[in-house]
Amino acid sequence: MKIGVSSQNFRTITGHAGKGRRFFIYQVDADGEIHERERLDLPKEMAMHAFSGGDHPLDRLDVLITGGCGQGFVRKMAARGVRVVPTGETDPLRAVQLLASGAPLAPPKRHEH
Repeated sequence: MKIGVSSQNFRTITGHAGKGRRFFIYQVDADGEIHERERLDLPKEMAMHAFSGGDHPLDRLDVLITGGCGQGFVRKMAARGVRVVPTGETDPLRAVQLLASGAPLAPPKRHEH
């Protein structure tokens, strides 16, 4: 399973995923082992908020964890086959570990859109 995590600072999970351009990409192997595969640092025109069509690097994900987003972003990603999981967790690796184990993630903080 490929899991992306929105992180504008490449340290913590950040919100506003539709406008975000930086993401950790993790791979969860069949045995549950987790590997950080890459860090995406996309150009401004590749932020999902402005992106209008064609293939996108986030299309390769199964799940995207974010600190917050609007329902439009959730729908847009679902149409691309990516499940969005908003959370109040701040540590990217911990959030991926929880998700991979089936444990619940902290609920997201209130999102004003």
